[in-house]
Amino acid sequence: MPKDSPSPFETLRRQAEPLRQRWLTLAPRERVGLGLAALALGLFLLWSVAVAPALRSLSSAPARLAEIDTRLARMRHLAAEAGELRAQPPVAPPQAEAALQSATQRLGAVAKLQGSGERITVQFTAIEPAALAAWLDEVRSAARARVVEAQLGRIGNGYSGSVVLTLAPPQ
Repeated sequence: MPKDSPSPFETLRRQAEPLRQRWLTLAPRERVGLGLAALALGLFLLWSVAVAPALRSLSSAPARLAEIDTRLARMRHLAAEAGELRAQPPVAPPQAEAALQSATQRLGAVAKLQGSGERITVQFTAIEPAALAAWLDEVRSAARARVVEAQLGRIGNGYSGSVVLTLAPPQ
């Protein structure tokens, strides 16, 4: 920095000098009023930036913790269920196909089974959500089938589309 250029603090002091002169010309009563206004503004900023958000966080924390605990319990339940399914002995392909056909036939005209072997496609026409969920649960547990692709769309009170399953090979 050259010797003759002023420091940033010196520049700031020069720019603030008219404000300082104006402050000195104010009556003591005006100074007190401006001081109180500045204090009120500072307290408001402190409240709105630091205190109020912290209080909101504290008040919503118990509900959020309860929600997280519920999600954790659900995840633990699903993990235990997955462990149980892994521990089950494999199903032979003919038995798996028979279980899949049986579960699909119970749905009636809303489901149509296509293909055989490892990849099986099931077409659905206006199947109720509860029936679809029960069917998926049954083919997962009885046939050890896994969904590899699903294209379902909402039609009225049900779903239409297709689900592609794969049967787990015996191990």
